[in-house]
Amino acid sequence: MNTPVYPVRWQNDRVLLIDQNRLPNEYTYVEIDLVEDMARAISTMIVRGAPAIGVAAAYGMYLGAKEITTTDRDEFLTQLVTIGKTLRATRPTAVNLFWAIDRMEATARNCAGTVAEIIPQLLVAAQQINADDIATCQAIGAHGLKVLPSSPDKLCLLTHCNAGALATAGYGTALGVVRSAWTQGRLARIYADETRPRLQGARLTSWECVQEGIPVTVIADSMAAHCMKQGLIDAVVVGADRIAANGDAANKIGTYSLALVAKAHNIPFFVAAPRSTIDFSLHDGSGIPIEERHPSELYQIGDTIVCPPGVEFYNPAFDVTPAHLIQAIITEFGAFPPTEIIDLKNR
Repeated sequence: MNTPVYPVRWQNDRVLLIDQNRLPNEYTYVEIDLVEDMARAISTMIVRGAPAIGVAAAYGMYLGAKEITTTDRDEFLTQLVTIGKTLRATRPTAVNLFWAIDRMEATARNCAGTVAEIIPQLLVAAQQINADDIATCQAIGAHGLKVLPSSPDKLCLLTHCNAGALATAGYGTALGVVRSAWTQGRLARIYADETRPRLQGARLTSWECVQEGIPVTVIADSMAAHCMKQGLIDAVVVGADRIAANGDAANKIGTYSLALVAKAHNIPFFVAAPRSTIDFSLHDGSGIPIEERHPSELYQIGDTIVCPPGVEFYNPAFDVTPAHLIQAIITEFGAFPPTEIIDLKNR
């Protein structure tokens, strides 16, 4: 690819977001300079993917801070928390969103200066979150490469949804592992589930791979078991939006069924995510909130209605894969069996 993909960029005192709803047909940016617009961009999935949402929210906190007019420090901090609540409400499952907002609020509280001195520090903090996420994804890619099957020499991997550069500040988590395998000559092909209902695999993962010349084959979600039975898949690598302390992992709907069929075919199943995706306050996945999205994602494809009037709909955006189906959780600190991620709590 000629230019790396950065879905969230700070430029000329505003945020540039790749409009992921328009990919792959249009590669365009949305300019954001108000926190209200950032909240809308997150909720409408102009920006999506847990790490990218966290980065976008961090910039959103800075934009919101600039809109606060008071010079009273305590009142400023109170209004900043209110801005944080607005951003927290946009995507309830992605824990990186809450982590980034917590970090921005802590930055403001810990800055001993005036309001005028706090605001620039919030931009510094957001830019640091942005840079750290790119470095984190590169580390995840390197650690993931180490735990992939040693045979065959060139692997065929399967992924679900999009956990690539578009879902992070750059490089990607699950696709970071894929990229590392590709650059090191270990990848033969990546199979990408189309990922109904929003088709992030078909639209976004395949687009990223085509940009870099990585061999990619898109399959329907329902084809995964057949492909495994045919011996086409050597390992599965997916991302996560929230991981409980015991290793249960929430990811895009369809991930749980993919883990089940991988287990049935004795194929290793990996989750790649930064430590910030682990929610140590949750003992297990039963406490992870599951976002439900508008039924139009199910009954409409483009401008075409595919269901008859009178049908009812259920549209959870995520499901939770139990820890016992996951071989390892790949983080920037290394790859760990789910039972051992609790050791990362104080990292």
